[in-house]
Amino acid sequence: MAEEKNKEETVSETVAEQTEETVEKAETAEKETDGKAKKSKAEKKLENEIEALKAELAKKDAEAAEQKESYLRVVAEYDNFRKRSKAERDAIYSDACADVIGALLPVYDNIERAAAFTDGEKIAEGVRLTVKSFAEALQKLGVTEIEAKTFDPNLHNAVMHVEDDTLGEGEIVEVFQKGYKKGDKVIRYAMVKSAN
Repeated sequence: MAEEKNKEETVSETVAEQTEETVEKAETAEKETDGKAKKSKAEKKLENEIEALKAELAKKDAEAAEQKESYLRVVAEYDNFRKRSKAERDAIYSDACADVIGALLPVYDNIERAAAFTDGEKIAEGVRLTVKSFAEALQKLGVTEIEAKTFDPNLHNAVMHVEDDTLGEGEIVEVFQKGYKKGDKVIRYAMVKSAN
């Protein structure tokens, strides 16, 4: 009986040990399954984040390409504008020169006619006509003579100065070279002698 009892105890212990081992294996398997599930969830979360980042990167790449294209268009437009402006300036300058030369050609014609004469009186008459036609040409171009009454440093260049009590302050005594302006722009300052 004691042997049977020992056998039963041994069997019970073996069953208990096997049961413990089975429970341990089951727990280990469960932990591994949980670990895999957790790992799988973490992997899925990372994969989702990676996909989201890839989508955001693609969106940013598209925006950058669009901005680059816009920048290139603006640069090309500016280059075209610069070239067009230069061409317009050149054309304006050419037109202005042509207008000035066209206005001065009659003066040149009168000088040629005056040079053809040998009689002193005819030459003097030719020079008078030339001066008159030159004044008309300047008037057509909008050029006016600067008045020389009172000294103005914005219009006159005083090359001499005289002290005279009979003359007023800054009064112009003599004009050595006439000055001209077009609108408010001085073309040539009048060279004068001023008083006091």
